Amino acid sequence: MDLGGEFEKHFGAPPSVITLAPGRVNLIGEHIDYLDGWVLPVAIDRHLVIEAAATGDDGFEFVPVRAGFGETVRVAANEVHPREAKAERWLNYLLGVIAGYRDAGAEVPGFRAVIHADLPAGAGLSASAALETATALVVEALSGINGNVRDRALLCQQAEHQYAGVPCGIMDQLVVGAGKAGHALLLDCRELSTEPVPLPEDLVILVADTGVKHALGDGEYRRRREQCEAALALLGAESFRDLDLPFLEANRGRLGQTLYRRARHAVSEMKRVHDFVGSLASCDLENLGRLLREGHESLRDDFEVSCAELDYLVEAAAAFGTSRGHVGTRMTGGGFGGSTISLVRREAAVAFREHLESAFAQRFGRKPDAFVTSAVDGARLFAVESRTPA
Repeated sequence: MDLGGEFEKHFGAPPSVITLAPGRVNLIGEHIDYLDGWVLPVAIDRHLVIEAAATGDDGFEFVPVRAGFGETVRVAANEVHPREAKAERWLNYLLGVIAGYRDAGAEVPGFRAVIHADLPAGAGLSASAALETATALVVEALSGINGNVRDRALLCQQAEHQYAGVPCGIMDQLVVGAGKAGHALLLDCRELSTEPVPLPEDLVILVADTGVKHALGDGEYRRRREQCEAALALLGAESFRDLDLPFLEANRGRLGQTLYRRARHAVSEMKRVHDFVGSLASCDLENLGRLLREGHESLRDDFEVSCAELDYLVEAAAAFGTSRGHVGTRMTGGGFGGSTISLVRREAAVAFREHLESAFAQRFGRKPDAFVTSAVDGARLFAVESRTPA
């Protein structure tokens, strides 16, 4: 990503710290990271970059450049608290991280930051986790903290809970920090363990952003989590990991229709993750496609987090045909808008993208932002030249 000397243009001196964090797609395992499930995300080659330098005082200044967040904002040291105004909500992902380190006892200096991104916000690609993680790396570098991926991810998750008001699981923050090039990560969200899973070289991941922006802090995401927790309470169970579909069916009357469907998604999706990993290992493309399709149908019908644009992209992808190189497609991310992911044979990627763009444009009058992506390494400190105030 070309940073264009923006930091020096704004502040008259170069940054002392540059951090980079990728976005992510989740191949399968949706809405079960906050239920102690297993998930299979991939860090992708769309990134968020922060250039920063200490100010010599306790205040903060944030300048989004081509990042899609908001306007330049200055925050005094005693103004680090959650923002409610819609135009300022993006700040919660930065301020929550700063507050987290302060609460842990770190002496966080004031700093200036310029934020760049080719990772779209609100597209279901974890721009929020990328912003949190890149901010955390800036804070650690300027504060002299030698952090680790696990603790950093937990702090960023806490920031999203307490400042952004999104009761997310740990998946996004952990894969953004721990991603591995050429691999997905099989993440056990209860044990916080990760296992790299090689991706077939003859397949590519194609993301199609519907352009329908979601805001997970608006309530529906929280409601899904509360419904799942209510179902577990009624069943007297600690985790859906310990349940199976026959048990749910036997207790359908106790749950009621809505909670039954939410629970059915959680239990079936956990099984799909393990089946998917096995199918990747054996290169069983037919089963990979079936699992992606069933995962989308479960999110659409049982969890009710899809939308017309996502459903249409899934239908259009299927119409391209497996014989021409399409393996499978489903929505990815929290839902209510955002993106689909497709597995496609490498040689078919261009034709498949053009097919999706054309079909979507005919239906909705605009093209989706469709692009091939690859699995990359997780967030890193890109450069540290000095910790002296700029």
